[in-house]
Amino acid sequence: MNASCGRAVHDLPAFFGGDWSLRRVISDPDGGRLGEFEGSARFVPDEDVLHYEERGSLRLGEHRGPAFRALRYHVTGPGRAHVHFDYGDFFHALDLREGYCRAEHPCRDDLYRGEFGVVDDDTWWQRWVVSGPTKNHVLCTEFSRGRTPPGPEGTT
Repeated sequence: MNASCGRAVHDLPAFFGGDWSLRRVISDPDGGRLGEFEGSARFVPDEDVLHYEERGSLRLGEHRGPAFRALRYHVTGPGRAHVHFDYGDFFHALDLREGYCRAEHPCRDDLYRGEFGVVDDDTWWQRWVVSGPTKNHVLCTEFSRGRTPPGPEGTT
């Protein structure tokens, strides 16, 4: 996962719109696997907002069960958006005009450092490194359209 693999995106609704398969690996900072999430995601456009929902199965330690997440991508310009949690608070800025973006989000005393990369028209990924007194893990997710994302190696 690096900036050199980025494919520029200037029309976020056209790129993100529709259904995606996703696979997320949750690991400790040293790469030890803590869990995984596998499911589907959907972006639904509504004027200048893309409503994002993901649903699937989460395995985290001994826990196994369904999981759900919703975000809103407020499009702010070509290839750019402000991402908000479903309850309204700001999460992070996103700029995919170069096909790659870094983001940060302070969550109380913890810090989320994110990277996003667009591989091609049907594949993109995100990676969040979470550190602080209450959280210490890495979330690697690959999204793909029309196929199941590959296993935990590489960008998953």
